[in-house]
Amino acid sequence: MQWHRDLLRRPHARASCNKQPGRPRTVRSIRALVLRLARENSTWDYRRIHGELATLGIKIAASTVWAILRHEGIDPAPQRTTVTWTAFPRSQADALLPVDFTETITPCHRQHTLAAIEHTTRRIRTLDTTAHPTADWVTQTIRNLVTDVQNAGIHGKFLIRDRDAKYPALIDEIYARTSSATTRS
Repeated sequence: MQWHRDLLRRPHARASCNKQPGRPRTVRSIRALVLRLARENSTWDYRRIHGELATLGIKIAASTVWAILRHEGIDPAPQRTTVTWTAFPRSQADALLPVDFTETITPCHRQHTLAAIEHTTRRIRTLDTTAHPTADWVTQTIRNLVTDVQNAGIHGKFLIRDRDAKYPALIDEIYARTSSATTRS
């Protein structure tokens, strides 16, 4: 009886086996979506496309995205043509003017010094020193800074400062008015 069972099983086994060896192809709609994302966002690499698909709830391996792009002749990891974060401050160095307080402790008392850094020349401008910085003192010191910077021919667009309580809200208006620029905190 075994030979009879084997005889009946063989044709069924041949008919039910996969005609193409290997893994089945990715669904056509997913392939189309991967290719559309790659064409519309030319700076995205295969990992970014994989992440966007995962956000949409499509479960597909990153290597499958890579294979789809490679099969279609699209570079899976294109070279970035955009500016990197390290290059951005260098390109904007002439527009930035950071300002901050430094603190010096002497045997008698504590001194607060307001300093500005010119990124293009790598020069530190020590603006003024006081034992008790007030809003009026900071305002006048910033006015002096703007005058000095304009006389030196430096065109700083952005005054960068932290959110220290020593800086009055008036600083933004003073710098914007006198240098016709904006201020970043």
